[in-house]
Amino acid sequence: MRITYLHQYANLPEHGGSTRSYEMARRLAAAGHQVNLVTSDHRRLHGSPGRWTVTEQAGFTAHWFGLAYANQMGYAARAAAFVRFAAASAARAAALPADVIFATSTPLTIALPGVWAARRQGCPMVFEVRDLWPDVPIALGALPGPLGPAAGLLERFAYRSSARVVALSPGMRDGVTATGYPSERVTVVPNSCDFDVFGLPPEAGHAIRSGTPWLGGRPLVVYAGALGKVNGVSYVVRLAQQMSASRPDVRFAVIGDGREEAMVRDLARQAHVLGTSLHMLPPMPKPEVARWLSASTLTMSTVIDVPQLWPNSANKFFDSLAAGRPIAINHGGWQADLLAETGAGLVLHPTDAAAGAAVLAGVLDDQDWLTAASRAASDLGRRRFSRDALAADLERVLRDAADRA
Repeated sequence: MRITYLHQYANLPEHGGSTRSYEMARRLAAAGHQVNLVTSDHRRLHGSPGRWTVTEQAGFTAHWFGLAYANQMGYAARAAAFVRFAAASAARAAALPADVIFATSTPLTIALPGVWAARRQGCPMVFEVRDLWPDVPIALGALPGPLGPAAGLLERFAYRSSARVVALSPGMRDGVTATGYPSERVTVVPNSCDFDVFGLPPEAGHAIRSGTPWLGGRPLVVYAGALGKVNGVSYVVRLAQQMSASRPDVRFAVIGDGREEAMVRDLARQAHVLGTSLHMLPPMPKPEVARWLSASTLTMSTVIDVPQLWPNSANKFFDSLAAGRPIAINHGGWQADLLAETGAGLVLHPTDAAAGAAVLAGVLDDQDWLTAASRAASDLGRRRFSRDALAADLERVLRDAADRA
């Protein structure tokens, strides 16, 4: 098949951040398909603003449009970036011969170039739902007034224009079918575990520990991901504050950046944990994040207390499974159910950091629990979230859409 893969902000492994599109594109290419990934050069690494640059990546072709984007940008600036990329990528994708268009959100505006290119090429579009738009931004107050209903119309347009829909979690699937889209045309392909990146030998973690004076042999809790509004990383700071008196030996590492980085740093400073029990590290390429997870005792994935965020399919959850590390989350939903079912981690109170710290303190002293939870995390990742197996599922969805066109 000839696949045009639309994703506004794809990343390569050396960039850090989510690499789902890269990992899926290279596996589709390895399966014999011709893949063109159309994305933005949001890090300004490949060329000039407003211009296209083409590179070859692991068997597929990447088309980069120079357009800045960052989590730190305000809603209006991000919306402007969405619209500009939709216009530029529509023309680019329409000019690439394709048997199927694969458009992955967010943002929801990616459906516009996807539909345009599919109609120009006379082929079907498959739409991937990474977040439930517009439910999440409406819940966060980011789409006031008429913007919410307008986003709802765009959501339904995206689904109606799609031959198939891929959802990243069961909750997202339910959100899609709640709009009236046929359930038999929705396939769940969640985020995945990259064992070739995160399945490191113990020596990798030992090297991090021996080279980090503030860590050494102390227990380490790692949060590696975005520091945006929805991520609620202030919860990690409050955990560190609660534990600093009773367990001053425990160390927290927050790896990443985002719109709330300065706020999180200030909060940690005010709580007198910054640079002592809590350390903030800059974003890292995936291989370096993998070394920190190898050094960790336990990892964390947090969100603010908004139920619309529970269907998330956070990469950090699956990276932890691939690294064979227990994970603690502070929300309900399908990931919480998985942890309860398998014993691969913990579900902490969504807002009560004192209660969360008490639970953490208990397991960090329990080597039997840590060993069993680590084994359960690795087993869960290998049984249900292998990237190779899920890439094959995605390939079947794309092939089915192309064959039925």
